[in-house]
Amino acid sequence: MLAYRLETVVPPNGELQITSLPFHPGEAIEVIILARHHVRVNPNQFPLQGSVLTYEDPTEPVAVDDWDALQ
Repeated sequence: MLAYRLETVVPPNGELQITSLPFHPGEAIEVIILARHHVRVNPNQFPLQGSVLTYEDPTEPVAVDDWDALQ
């Protein structure tokens, strides 16, 4: 079974046109359409992106005193 995947967005008229399929004319195929709900990106998904101005000691360990195994 040869699978062909195409990701697209439904246009305002609600009709999809698929061209240049890798199948021969007259060949029997099965069409399955799946909704991709997680494709929509929330514009506020990364609210802190770009908010860091400087890093102070970025490679130093954090909260070393809180680790019981290191005592």
